[in-house]
Amino acid sequence: MACCHDPNCPAAAPFGSLNGPRWRRALWVALFINAGFFVLEIVAGAAVGSATLQADALDFFGDSANYAISLGVAGLALRWRARAAIAKGGTMLAFALWVLGNTAWHAIYGTVPQAEVMGAVGVAAMIANGAVAFMLYRFRTGDANMRSVWVCSRNDAIGNLGVMLAAMGVFGTGTGWPDVIVAASMGGLGLWGGWQIVSQARTELRCAQAAPLGVAAE
Repeated sequence: MACCHDPNCPAAAPFGSLNGPRWRRALWVALFINAGFFVLEIVAGAAVGSATLQADALDFFGDSANYAISLGVAGLALRWRARAAIAKGGTMLAFALWVLGNTAWHAIYGTVPQAEVMGAVGVAAMIANGAVAFMLYRFRTGDANMRSVWVCSRNDAIGNLGVMLAAMGVFGTGTGWPDVIVAASMGGLGLWGGWQIVSQARTELRCAQAAPLGVAAE
């Protein structure tokens, strides 16, 4: 089949070399880091009234769920990994829509968050996510399931930089608009990342269904 010349198809994906113990260990580390920072940022975001921290917290939660799903499907056939990736991409899209709606609420009511808390949390989260992204970098060219993990980590690192920029903007202007603008940008990044994952996973699923049974099951 023509689609099996696509690098996303089973014949081209170096599945066995990547989905080993190192992959699973990396997922467990990423899962614990993201779950911990979800709790930290959701509490801090609600306490200081920051849409950006709440957006980043929900992103941490979505990533924790994504890593847990990836651990569950690691070692299964490509079609199951692709289906899991579609579910994860859909979760990212749903979170992104929530972020945009929450950001609109903050814009309407004109909330002004505490810049100092935003900045401190943003720095800690960026260090943690930078370490996770570095750890997962070698898996970025795998199947859609692996790619979704890399995209999540990359988006988180970018989002944490946005948190610090928003904190500086709030501190400098004394208004909540920098917080709103950055949160809206993070929501847009989530939409883009989720669509990337769903698109690749759908391609892989079509290839897995079209390939002979022995090939698709690898």
